[in-house]
Amino acid sequence: MLRSLFLRAVTSLATLFGVAVVVFVLVRVAPGNPIAMMLPPGATEADILRLKALYGFDKSLSAQFVIWLGNVLTGDWGTSITLRQPADALVLSRLPATLELALMALTLAVALGGTLAVIGAKRRGTATELGLDIGAGAALSVPDFLWGLLLILAFGVFWPVLSISGRIDPRLDVDFTSNFFVLEGVLRGRFDIVGNVLAHMLMPALALALPLAAMIAQLLKQSLKEQLSLDYATLARVRGLSETGVILREALRNAALPTLTLVGVQFTFLIGGTVIVERLFSYEGLGNMAIDAVINRDLPLIQAIVLLFAALFITINLLVDLSYALLNPRMRHG
Repeated sequence: MLRSLFLRAVTSLATLFGVAVVVFVLVRVAPGNPIAMMLPPGATEADILRLKALYGFDKSLSAQFVIWLGNVLTGDWGTSITLRQPADALVLSRLPATLELALMALTLAVALGGTLAVIGAKRRGTATELGLDIGAGAALSVPDFLWGLLLILAFGVFWPVLSISGRIDPRLDVDFTSNFFVLEGVLRGRFDIVGNVLAHMLMPALALALPLAAMIAQLLKQSLKEQLSLDYATLARVRGLSETGVILREALRNAALPTLTLVGVQFTFLIGGTVIVERLFSYEGLGNMAIDAVINRDLPLIQAIVLLFAALFITINLLVDLSYALLNPRMRHG
């Protein structure tokens, strides 16, 4: 296990370095001049040269990369070109909002997909299972951003009962020390803030959750059907357990292992999928900031966001692998 962890750590660092190289090169060869976007009308050639020297754009690409990488390793991720603030501070200030949104979406997806999988496994071979399969296929065929648009039209325009923009009502007095509004709100007993934040997160989280819930429902239902055909499930029925009891008490924990891997892998894509959904709902998260950074050619901010996303993907995948090994005895003793 220790050897495996060491190898994973080495490969993770190599992957992170590869991401750093790719994003550094791509943002500099893409069309657009970030210096030109910073200059006011009537700027002189001296102003242009001064800004290029300030951000290191007067050096070769390889020299720029070495300087930037050295600064990152010492904790200096650069200064945002458009916001004139440290890029790492800007990214970390928006990260809690994105994590809360992604975790809420994952919770909704697991709850909805798991419930549908249990119902489908219990009613296997009936019209109910067929209807669930058709619904899951329809949910998978619609991307998350289109679900967002449909939810905005349904619950923000035709039946305006839910919040469709922002992260929290600006009229609320929020004096938190962190940007984890839900967690800190619960710890401080500020349930008015917690409820308001969850109400603003509901629609974007649901837009992200629906395709993932369909995937979970399909995979978990198939795994449950396989487990229910095995001898231990038959023995549980002989002992007098109902079909629901056999599913929940016997088959579910064995069938959940393949689904755990899917949930972990898809959670990383879920975080990346927040980019467009956050923009649709004007949600003040990392994805919304990423779009602004790309539009404004804010190279230090783009690099910081992509590196943070990459680190999150690697960490989550590592935790999923460890969880699978701990829950599966064959992997643990193999």
